[in-house]
Amino acid sequence: MTSIGGAEMVDWNLAVATAIRLARPGPEVTRDEAREIVAELRRHAKASEEHVRGYTRMIPEGHEPADTPVLVVDRAGWVRANVAGFRELLKPLFEKMQERRSGNPGSAVLGAVGGKVTGVELGMLLSFMSSRVLGQYETFAPPTRDLPSGADGGGRLLLVAPNIVHVERELDVDPHDFRLWVALHEETHRTQFTGVPWLRDHLQGEIQSFLAETDVDPTTVVERLREAAQSLTGNRAEGGDDNTGTDGGRSIVELVQTPGQREVLGRLTAVMSLLEGHADYVMDGVGPQVVPSVAEIREKFQQRRASGASRLDLALRKLLGLDAKLRQYRDGERFVRAVVEEVGMDGFNRVWTSPNTLPTKAEIAKPADWVARVHRKTDS
Repeated sequence: MTSIGGAEMVDWNLAVATAIRLARPGPEVTRDEAREIVAELRRHAKASEEHVRGYTRMIPEGHEPADTPVLVVDRAGWVRANVAGFRELLKPLFEKMQERRSGNPGSAVLGAVGGKVTGVELGMLLSFMSSRVLGQYETFAPPTRDLPSGADGGGRLLLVAPNIVHVERELDVDPHDFRLWVALHEETHRTQFTGVPWLRDHLQGEIQSFLAETDVDPTTVVERLREAAQSLTGNRAEGGDDNTGTDGGRSIVELVQTPGQREVLGRLTAVMSLLEGHADYVMDGVGPQVVPSVAEIREKFQQRRASGASRLDLALRKLLGLDAKLRQYRDGERFVRAVVEEVGMDGFNRVWTSPNTLPTKAEIAKPADWVARVHRKTDS
């Protein structure tokens, strides 16, 4: 996966090995318990299809979308799947950076060393994330020997069994209800992408536009990442702390972005807020019908989501931009709820008509503006 001479900016094999080696062990379960957990998660994923489609009305009857696989994975499986996705998605950026680096003396040696360093650093970040993700719909999922994906580049739904078990035990909630509740959220994401044919290509185009705007020397990127790491560990240069200094309190995305990327990032933020908020809204909307203890689960989960387990956890969440993701859940859910209350579910579903009907970042904060723009135009 890493070519001789440093043809790739990241040693992906090393990233996987590092993440798996550093990942925390999952909760203790017997072999029989593990089999039952996996089987139940698969049943819940299947049952969630009907619940989510019936509630959202995004997929008309008789228009069955292409199937995408449901994979129940451990933390190592999640790492392997995400590294494959990262590698595919970031390829244009790394090719651009490699071209800039290729003319420099000694770039082959420096590239090989740098790729290994970056591989270790990426592995460390993935090891942290691998114990926190309950599930995800992998939109850009190249198939691998152990991880199939949908036809024609379609995605795959991942449910991370040890993390689900860990959280249900930590919250002391009904395991069967919690597993179905998680499956409803992730199934909503699968429905979004399988029910809206243009959404995947649109999102990929926005991400590639963001990467294409990157115009920084690889050395600068490495230096900014080092500054980020120093802010995380408290080893900042003299005169800086968590709340002062040029880059204090900024996420990795903010540290490496250029001014030209901010407009693209604003559109991406709006789309991700919509997708995450919609999944939360649907999860809670379907929940009372099929998850008896949904109110207890939601209350306890919100408390857990809002607070980090430690200062290190809070710092990592800030560095990785996870605090922004929490805002996306909250702001997006408020947007969806307000629009549905105003124009109903079918009126809300006009959001999926085309990229032009997606909300802007400003409209996420002011749902009435989206209603006025989209419904005034289509109803006139």
